[in-house]
Amino acid sequence: MALKFLLHAALMLAVPVVAAAPAATPSSSKGSLVIIGGGLKPDNDAVWQRIVALAGGKGARIAVFASAAADPAPVAAAIVDYLNRYGADAFQIPLAVKLADSDYRKAAEDPLLADAVRGAGGVFFSGGDQARITQALVRADGSRSAVLEAVWEVYRKGGVVAGNSAGAAVMSSTMFYAPKTVFATLRGGVREGEEIAPGLGFIGDDVFVDQHFLVRGRFARMIPAMLKKGYKYGLGIDENTAMVVDGRRRVEIVGSKGALLVDLTRATTDAASAGFNLSNAVISYLDRGDLYDLSTHTFTPSEAKAAGKLGARRALLADPVFSPDILGRNALVELMESLMHNRRSEAIGIATSGRNTPLPELGFQFTLSKTRDSVGYAAVAPYSTSILRLRLDIRPLDIGQSLGTH
Repeated sequence: MALKFLLHAALMLAVPVVAAAPAATPSSSKGSLVIIGGGLKPDNDAVWQRIVALAGGKGARIAVFASAAADPAPVAAAIVDYLNRYGADAFQIPLAVKLADSDYRKAAEDPLLADAVRGAGGVFFSGGDQARITQALVRADGSRSAVLEAVWEVYRKGGVVAGNSAGAAVMSSTMFYAPKTVFATLRGGVREGEEIAPGLGFIGDDVFVDQHFLVRGRFARMIPAMLKKGYKYGLGIDENTAMVVDGRRRVEIVGSKGALLVDLTRATTDAASAGFNLSNAVISYLDRGDLYDLSTHTFTPSEAKAAGKLGARRALLADPVFSPDILGRNALVELMESLMHNRRSEAIGIATSGRNTPLPELGFQFTLSKTRDSVGYAAVAPYSTSILRLRLDIRPLDIGQSLGTH
């Protein structure tokens, strides 16, 4: 099967072999990234069409890597089919740890496969396990294989690199590798080579990327990883949604939901206190159509929301704003929205290990606060909202002791 794919690639792209170009930094790249939070649906026209357009439009050659998949061949074939439905001329690259009858180390250095990738206008990385992507494409000494260098060449020349789920996780220079649960990460932190490991770094060294972000409460695992590695900014993208990053590092939210921006530039921790804690972080929710510039750190609302800036109103609710499970599905964004539509200046969310896990009495309190910089935008039809610059503080909470006192 692998030989068949190699012959197909050689016949379709008879490109002369050239020496690999020197490694590029993201700042010198002219291409685009499409970072998809997972669960990309076949009928998500906005995302699929954007990938094809950035790869060159109708007939664009797009190399599909199912390197992360447990069963790569059918996963790659399905993605090729989706891309071709939207006008591309996609083809699969048979390079995966789990690909039967194939030596992924040899495939990663194969000049025919590297030339096939180099001749494309775009690259697509599938979902699965991101550790398999780096295992397949990065040499044991940490350098780029011939095929990975070809992917970088596509990016440098103005092509698009897209990744869904695991394919999104590899976009930053650090990725989650073998993570514990979100709550366990809050409790125990992250270790290099265990919970986190090097990614492929397309977005640069200054932004941490994560996926399946809001539906799985993963914002709470991103923050410990960012602190561990010294990141000041993190971007978490939700499912069936993409962050499109252009050559000038402008981020556009495309698809059905949104993304969370985590800003730790002024955040502090108290090393003397027991348990994970954080003060003065800033979080923002960016919805579809919104723009955020990673170079200037400026925000532009979507056209639909531009005239819908939320202002102070006496009719706003005044009930306490509270979430008993801040790590639950979309709970953080719902709490942020509730706070912006409330006269109160503070909201509380609680995270626990759960009733059926050890030490359920231990938890964390997440406090969201409005500041003079906090602002929201909303559009009615279809409904969407953007919420900027809420303060976030996290502290450990001994729930057993708190309940016992009452």
